[in-house]
Formats: sequence, C-alpha cells, structure tokens
Amino acid sequence: MATHHLHGALITLVCVLCYHNSLNCGFVFDDISAIKENRDLRPHSSIKNVFLNDFWGTPMYKEQSHKSYRPLCVLTFRWNYLLHGLEPAGYHLVNVLLHTIVSLMYFRMCAMLLSETASFAAALLFAVHPIHTEAVTGVVGRAETLSSVFFLAAFIFYTKATRRKKSTGWRFLCLSMLFVATAMLCKEQGITITGVCAIYEIFVAQKIRLGDIYHLARSMMSGKTFALPTGWWPHEASRRLAVLCVTTVALLFARLQIMGSQLPVFTRFDNPASVAVTPARQLSYNYLVSVNLWLLLFPCDLCCDWTMGTVPLVESFTDPRNLATLGAYSLIGVLVWVAFIENHRQKSAVVVMGLAFMILPFLPASNLFFPVGFVIAERVLYMPSMGFCILVGYGFHLLSERWSRKMTWCCLGVLLLTHSIKTYNRNADWESEYSIFMSGLKVNQRNAKLFNNVGHALESEGRFEEALQFFHKAVSVQEDDVGAHINVGRTYNHLKMFKEAEQAYLKAKSLLPKAKPGESYQARIAPNHLNVFLNLANLISKNATRLEEADLLYRQAISMRSDYTQAYINRGDILIKLNRTKEAQEVYERALLYDSTNPDIYYNLGVVFLEQGKASQALAYLDKALEFDPEHEQALLNSAILLQELGRPELRKIAPMDDRNTDEAENWFRRAVHLKQDFRSALFNLALLLADDHRPLEAAPFLNQLVKYHPDHIKGLILLGDIYINNIKDLDAAENCYKRILQLDPINIQGLHNLCVVYVERGKLLQAQDCLSHAHELAPGEEYIGRHLQIVQTRINRLRQSPDGSREKEIAFADYDPQEFGGRAGRTLSSDSVDLLPSLGNSIVNSNSEEPNGQEGDLSKEDADVPFGYDNKKKTVLPHQQLEPQAAPLPADDDPVFLESENTNSPQSFAATVGDSIAHDSKHHRTDGSSIGNHAPTAVHRDDGVPSVKRADVSHPPSDGSLHHAHPAQQHLHRPKTIGQDLDDPSSGMS
Repeated sequence: MATHHLHGALITLVCVLCYHNSLNCGFVFDDISAIKENRDLRPHSSIKNVFLNDFWGTPMYKEQSHKSYRPLCVLTFRWNYLLHGLEPAGYHLVNVLLHTIVSLMYFRMCAMLLSETASFAAALLFAVHPIHTEAVTGVVGRAETLSSVFFLAAFIFYTKATRRKKSTGWRFLCLSMLFVATAMLCKEQGITITGVCAIYEIFVAQKIRLGDIYHLARSMMSGKTFALPTGWWPHEASRRLAVLCVTTVALLFARLQIMGSQLPVFTRFDNPASVAVTPARQLSYNYLVSVNLWLLLFPCDLCCDWTMGTVPLVESFTDPRNLATLGAYSLIGVLVWVAFIENHRQKSAVVVMGLAFMILPFLPASNLFFPVGFVIAERVLYMPSMGFCILVGYGFHLLSERWSRKMTWCCLGVLLLTHSIKTYNRNADWESEYSIFMSGLKVNQRNAKLFNNVGHALESEGRFEEALQFFHKAVSVQEDDVGAHINVGRTYNHLKMFKEAEQAYLKAKSLLPKAKPGESYQARIAPNHLNVFLNLANLISKNATRLEEADLLYRQAISMRSDYTQAYINRGDILIKLNRTKEAQEVYERALLYDSTNPDIYYNLGVVFLEQGKASQALAYLDKALEFDPEHEQALLNSAILLQELGRPELRKIAPMDDRNTDEAENWFRRAVHLKQDFRSALFNLALLLADDHRPLEAAPFLNQLVKYHPDHIKGLILLGDIYINNIKDLDAAENCYKRILQLDPINIQGLHNLCVVYVERGKLLQAQDCLSHAHELAPGEEYIGRHLQIVQTRINRLRQSPDGSREKEIAFADYDPQEFGGRAGRTLSSDSVDLLPSLGNSIVNSNSEEPNGQEGDLSKEDADVPFGYDNKKKTVLPHQQLEPQAAPLPADDDPVFLESENTNSPQSFAATVGDSIAHDSKHHRTDGSSIGNHAPTAVHRDDGVPSVKRADVSHPPSDGSLHHAHPAQQHLHRPKTIGQDLDDPSSGMS
C-alpha cells in the first residue's frame, strides 16, 4: 500500500512538472469561441442557456450549431469565469489538475489488470504522452479530461458491481450508469464506456473467450450441445448487461432528441474525404486509422489542425499508403488473436481490455460510421491512449520477465524522458495564436487554414503587411478557399487599398456555390462565407453614392439565410445613413426574432430611438443591452453620457424623465474604464464628469491615464492643464500639457492662450506678451485675447517705471528663447519643441504640490475693468466633432464615443454596425471628440483681472441659443469572429 501511494505521488509530481508551463499560455484557437466569445459563461446569462446551447454557445436548434452538447464542461468554464473572469491561468490550472486526477484514476484502473510495477509504468506514460498536450494545454480540451474522469469512474464502479458474486450490485451499477451519463454530458465519447464495461463483463468477469462464442454459435446451428465455462451468464451478469444496453439506448435517444435528429453540416474544407467518391472516401478514412496509430506510437510531428489538404486523399488501391492501412489493421488483428487464444485466459484479459479502451472511444471520431468536422484531432486520442498505454505497460511487464530488469527500466526511462521533454516543449507552442499556428506550419505546409490563422494573429497585432503575405500564401495553397480571399480583402481594407480590397471580395463572392433548381441554397453554403457580403457592403458604403448598392448586398445575404443577424445589424446602419430610420427600427426588431439575446441589436435600437428624440426608450434599450452583456463597452459609455446629459436641467424639457443624478453615470463610466484601461472616450468623459462635480483631484488620475495611452488627446490635455493650474498648483506640469498641445496643433488657440496664462502666473510678462501677440495674430477676431494682451502690456509699462532691483521686474524681463514664438508675432510655433510625453505619462497627482514662485502684480483700477482670470465654473458637455460631408471611414474599434453633429436632424453615422474595422489616421478623422473646433472658444471671465485658462469646449451651442442634443456616434462594434470570419473560424477546428 505504501508503494502504491508513493507511485501515486510520483505520478502527481510528473504531471505538475510536465504541464506547469502551460499556466503561461493564453486563449488560442478554439478557446476564443468556447471561452472569450461564449456568452453562456457570463454570470448575466441564464444558467438554462448552458443546457439549451451547444458547446460554443449556439442554440442547438440552429443549423449552424456544431451539435456538440457538453453542458457540464461549459459549467466548469462558467465557474472559472465567476472566479477570475478571462484570466487564462485559472482555466489552465483546472486543466492540469484534471489531467492529474485522470492519471491517478487511470493508475488505479490499471492496477485491476496489471501488476503494480506495470500499472505504474502505464500511468507514467499516460501522464507524459505528448499527444495529450492539445487536450490539457488547450483550454477546450477540458471536455476530454473532464469526461475521462467520469469515464474511468463509471468503469471502476462497474467492476465493483461485478465482484458481487451473489447479487447484481445495484448500488455500484446505478452509480456507474450515473457516471456514464455524466461523462457523456462532458463529451460525447463518454458513452463508449458502456461498450468497455460490456466487454469487461463478458471477457474478463465471466472469462468467456472468442472461441467459446464461436463454438456456442456453431453448436446451436448444428443442434449439438457445448459446455460453457462454469458460472457464465448468470442472472446477475445478464441484468447488468441489460442495464448497460438500456442505458446506452436511452442516452443515444436523448442525444438525438437534443440534436433535433439532425447531424451537423461541415464543409469539404473541414473534412475533404466526406465529400469524396467511392472508393476514395473509404480508402482515406481507413488510412486515417494508421495515421492516428502512428501518432500514438511516435508523437513527433504534432499539429493543431489537420484539416483541408493536410492528409491528401487516398484515391486508388495502388496508392502506397494503403500498405500503412494494411499494417495497422494487421497489428490490431494480431492483438485480437493473442487476446482470444485458448491457452492464455488470464494474460489475454489485459490485451482484451487494452484493445477495448483503445478502439471503442476512438470509433465516434474515426469517420468510419459518420463524418465528423475534422480529419485528425489529437485531443480525441486522449481516451484511446488509455488502451495504448495499457498495452505498453503489459509489454513492459513481459520484457522485464524475460530481459534484464535494469535494461527494461532504462528503456522505459528513455521513453518517458523523451516524451516528457516533448510535452514540456509542446506546451510552449500553445502560448499564443501566432506560436501555435507557426508550429503547425513547421509540420504542415498543405493546410491553407494554418496560413490564414498566422495571418490573423499578425493582423491582431497590426502587422498588416506581414499578414497579407500569409493570406496570399493561403490563396495559393487553396485557390478555391473563400475565407482566404475574404482575409485578403479585409487586409487590403486595413491598408487603405480599397480597390484591391473590393476585387478580393468580388473574387470570394464568385467562388460561392451556385444554387441549383429545387435545392436549398441555405444548406449548401457555409454560414461564415456569407460574411463576404457584409465586408463588401461595408467597403462600398464608404462612398455615399453606393449606399443603395450596399443595401442590396445585405438583402442578398438575408435572402440566403433569414436568420443572419449580422446582416440585419449592418443593414440597419445603411438605412439610417439613407435617413430611413423607421425601416432601420423594423430591421433591428426583426433581427431580435432570430437572436433575442444579442446586446448589439438592443444597443442599435437605443441609437435609433435617441435619433428620433425618444430618450426614455433609448435609455431603456441601452439598459437592455447591458442586461444581456454588462460589459458591453459602447452601451456602458453611451448610457453614462445620456444619464449625464439628462441630469442637465436645460435638457429635461427635451427628454422629460425622472430625476437621475450623475452617480449612475459615473458608475457606468468607471465600469467601462475598468473593462478597458485605454478606453479614451470613457476616460475623458469620466474626468469631465468628476471635474464638473467639483472633484478635480479625482479627475486628474483619469486624465493622466488618458494621455498615457492617447498622448494626442488635445481636450484631455487642456482639461488636465486646467486642473494643474487651478487645483494642484503645478505650473510646470500645466506648461508641459500646453506645449504638448502645440506640438500636436501649432495653431491651437486654446492651448496657446492657456500657455500664455502660465507665463503670466510665473510673472514672465515679456514671454506672455509675445505669446498673446502670436495668439492675437492667429485669431484676430477673438476680443478676449486682445484684452488680455492689453492687460499684460499695461503691467509691463508699469514695471518699467518702477525702481530697478525689483524681484518682480527681474522675472518679468528675464531672458528667454525668442524663437519659442517665432521671434515675433505672426510666426508659427516651432515644430521642433522638446518631447514632453515622459513628463506627462509619469505625472503624479499631489494635492500638496509646492506653490509656484511666480507672483501676481497688483492691478490698477484701469486694469480692473478688463476681467482676466481663472474660471472654476465648468459646464457638463459632450465631446464634439464636425462630421465630414462625405462618408467617413470607420472609426477605430477602441474609440467609441458620443458625437454631436452640427445638423441634429441628420441621422447619418449614428448606428452601431458589425463591420470589419479599418484603422485610420486620427490626425485627419477623430472619433473621440478630442479635436478642437475650427472657431475659437468664447472667453470665460471673472472679476480678478487675471487671464483665464480656457477649458476645452466640448460642445458648441448654436448662435440662436438653442441646444443640440447629444447623439451616439457611429459605432462599428469589433466582432472579429463575425466579420471577416473564414475557415480559420474555430468551428472548423471543433471536435
């Protein structure tokens, strides 16, 4: 017993040593769809959805569902999410723990068949086998490990039931059947344990051999009698076998009912042999048996994806690869013969169970009975490897009896060491999307999907030129791959090569299968390939004259799949641009019929109602979006700003509502910033709200965070400089802010004027005079600048008449670089000013900052009638942006904001769409309202005669005194697995 416990501890240690580096891995490949994009994991999602949807979060009744029903596995993901959100390490830790538990249970199971030493050897091999890295290190592989826990539990309890000589062992039998159902609810392969238990009952517990069954059948046909082994087929055994049969049939029937008696639909790219003609299909499927067996024997060249052209079809009997098929079946045949020969009743039980554990769990994924969505998947070999390791352990036992024990252990040690090193190194491949797919390309150059996925990994890092090369390579490897052409078009779009992008999309569109008379087009086209219509429509809709053409493309996509909600979402945006808001509302409402839990649709409906001036309904829909997705960034931001606006008394006559203070708006902003630390619009609006609420010291850290991630945010810099002067009393930091603004925009009047104020505060009147003179030259129509210049000149004249030696006079007339303002009024500022970003990014807000040394001069009565001072009366306003008259490029994904249009009646560009995002130059088109208007702000005064720092004017009331109502900006929600989705979509790698 002590030795057994020691062996168990060593197995645990080996598992931890081999897989501890997997904790550094992120979410890759299928993890993205199953974890990051699966709404069933979110706490706000109803728990019943876990039991209504497939493994990937798609309702089981939908055609695009993968039909993989694994609710218990999804529940464990949900528990992970509750504990630590989307932090990958926790998910990987659970996987390592599950693999360790399976290895220990496997060790116990082997001890029923093998000696202690042989069981230990088999369990060690199972713990370190490299074929398991996909099942353990890939998070979605939890379906394999979790199912294996209950798979082995069902077998262990069944064997306990068979040991009850004079009873059926109902208690253990019922527990075993419960574990069978549980294993199946973790992954479909779990049901195969009933077959393993049946084989154990017949050939191990009852000691029947194949020859016995053969002689019994022959005697029954001839009318002769045949003496069976004593005790065979007692009532207890027959009852147990009957329970196994009933349980299997019941579970299969329930599974078919859940599927709707409909098999999933796969494309020929997922499994080329499934659409091949006879005999190529049969020859290819049988050849795959030998490939899987080879991977168990020599797991050298491992690949995360074996679809598409990875394994060329075996198209004729003369193909030399048929020899590998023949060899694999010959090896299995020899093992079967050894298992059932008459003279080895005791020893052959091990071989029988080894074959049962290796073959039966493999059958559902073998393609031999029905096609599956892959050619080879390494993770589905997790259960079959149990049988393989039993056979290796038994072989080790036989060799140790015939050869030197030391030599046998040396050979086993070398095998375990090489496998451990391979497993440890293989884990590193799963660290990121780029590393896992590049590792696949080292093994396999015939799979276009691998090139596509490497391209996607580079694309996500903004390396579009490199990504384009891999997408072009994918096209060259698989010329008829629609997804590869979509990827090429999308990347051209990112690179602003719109003509080439349109050509690529048109090429992809031409490759779509054509409908035949009397045949459903919907069933013949891969749903993700329809995204070519969305991407092409998004592209041409940039041209305002082609909006109708874009609308036609969306309608074509909808006609092919009436439940294609992404097409409804994007079509609604086009209708809004065409000023057909009522139709847009109808389109969104129809989309809800097919996807009533989609937060983007509710968000867009909120935008439509806000455009119609129905703020109450708009806020209700935004709240509904947050009900289904509390982390919906755009809904959080826009709800906060709408609440902020509705709290303004002057707006209540526009949108009468119950009083709602800014606390909820502040909460939404803080949640948005918590979700995304570089969320520029949320950061700015939160800081603005805090400043307006007389909490400038709370606003300052958010402004510092804003300029750290977005150093070109002019309005944020102006507001931060204002707080540095008025509240923190740090003139150096304020000066850095304003100089940074002038680096970005040398003719920014607000930044220039506020810099002049800093010089006045320091007492540097000559610098202030030149600064204000330059500002007056740039904006001669701004009366307040002229008045402020006059005040400074009056001070200078008074100081010149004062006695020499005055400290104030020394500061006022101190030397400075005259080139700072071009040497004279009228010149533009030098663009070679020092880079002040480090000082901005590392600014520490300290309310106890030392007071500046500069002093104010006393004003005479003649100066006092020209007010010139700081202003602490701040106005709650929204970011402003002048929309371009032509169709504007799509905004960056991470930059959603409210915008206020000059024409509040124009509904263009206010709806959210699901579109392929296009990066663009923020200098030409800003989406956060950080650009300052073309006209100078009105002066703000107070009665102390000191120049006033100008706050960023984030809204501009029209001259007639009426107010503009804020509207949501055009939102292009970043949905990478919807737009631009192609054959690298996780659905094609699912198993």
